[in-house]
Amino acid sequence: MAVYSIVDLEKLTGVKAHTIRIWEQRYGVITPKRTQSNIRYYQDDDLKQLLNIAILNKNGHKISRIAQMQPDEINETAAALSSIDISYGAHLDALTIAMIEMDELKFDKIFNTHIQQLGFERAMTELIYPFLDKLSILWLTGSISPVQENFISFLIRQKIIAAIDQLQPSEHTTGKKCILYLPEGEKQELSLLFIQFMLRVRNYRVVYLGNDISIAELKVACGIVKPDYICTMITSSFETVSIQQYVNNLSNEIFNCQILLSGYQVNAQSIEHGKNIHRVQSLEQLIHIISEQEINA
Repeated sequence: MAVYSIVDLEKLTGVKAHTIRIWEQRYGVITPKRTQSNIRYYQDDDLKQLLNIAILNKNGHKISRIAQMQPDEINETAAALSSIDISYGAHLDALTIAMIEMDELKFDKIFNTHIQQLGFERAMTELIYPFLDKLSILWLTGSISPVQENFISFLIRQKIIAAIDQLQPSEHTTGKKCILYLPEGEKQELSLLFIQFMLRVRNYRVVYLGNDISIAELKVACGIVKPDYICTMITSSFETVSIQQYVNNLSNEIFNCQILLSGYQVNAQSIEHGKNIHRVQSLEQLIHIISEQEINA
């Protein structure tokens, strides 16, 4: 069973540590355990209880009323709220519970409700991407385990692939061609898969190469496909070359099309680049570029 500090609870629920202590002392909503040296800690049941309380509180339920409810009533009320149009923060809490419990049905219910209300693209940009931002912080701080991260990432990946499969390629598509790939060493392809979906919706002809692609392999693909655009992401550093050297090599080898370059490492560093390489600093900027087919260097 996982063990959490009060700081972990704050990161996972969005409820300030000071507020958690007040809720404990005044209302007894959760009770911390203590080590032999009197350091407080919490377990999975405490976290899930606090997440459900946070869902109710963010949707207008007073903490004094919640404290009078039985645990089962809190869980059932929070679960019912999670399937309707509730606040943004509460949906993130509900997804966090689904991840912690590794509950696929709960995840499906939340995500499918958003798809029905907003459509797939907005469900991704307004729910899943903020959740992934939260997930990355939890992972870096050690608040969740690798298996929980892998579980939820795989479910999201399945959803994106299923949405792409529904977009049957047309023989009559005359849109611009785009190659998508991840460099050698890059493994996280959720964002690249979603970019593929957005491109196909906008009638681009997409060639998806996947991850771990060398510049030499990319050059071969470009010779066959002759793309208008290439889109890639660099989120981690390379073992053998600097980010700047990789960008230089990319620009020197692939010079007959426009390259859209994004990712944490690209935007965290001061990267110089050739005229055919364009740094994309946000998902919103990328959506504008592919929607308008307009690039500003």
